[in-house]
Amino acid sequence: MSEGPPKQPPQEAEDGAHPEISPKEEYILLAKELFESRERFPFPGIDPEAYSRIKADEAEFPGYTTPIDELIERFKNEGMKVVLGKYPDSGNVYILPAESDDIKQDSIFPRQLLVDELANEKIKTLILLNRG
Repeated sequence: MSEGPPKQPPQEAEDGAHPEISPKEEYILLAKELFESRERFPFPGIDPEAYSRIKADEAEFPGYTTPIDELIERFKNEGMKVVLGKYPDSGNVYILPAESDDIKQDSIFPRQLLVDELANEKIKTLILLNRG
């Protein structure tokens, strides 16, 4: 019985996309790459709708996380980094201030960031994949 040729890893297209993988798999691969780079990125700002939802959650559950206005100041001063959660293959990806390691208190999701001001295409792609 023939098993056929060995499977080849997905080939990356010129634009960095992997045509044979799902958007979720692409999101996870990109998040892992950005996390492993340990790069610090400029903070583009929070989407206004996401900001409103976060503020409403803060009013309902005060003290549960670092207040968003405080986090925004830290992001502006420190920059931001991509961090993987405990189970990264499930898509647990967070954005933290560059000098924080506290996912529970200091994190936001990539989809909550603005994309318009981003120069880094990989971060922009991560945000758009997280929104999709």
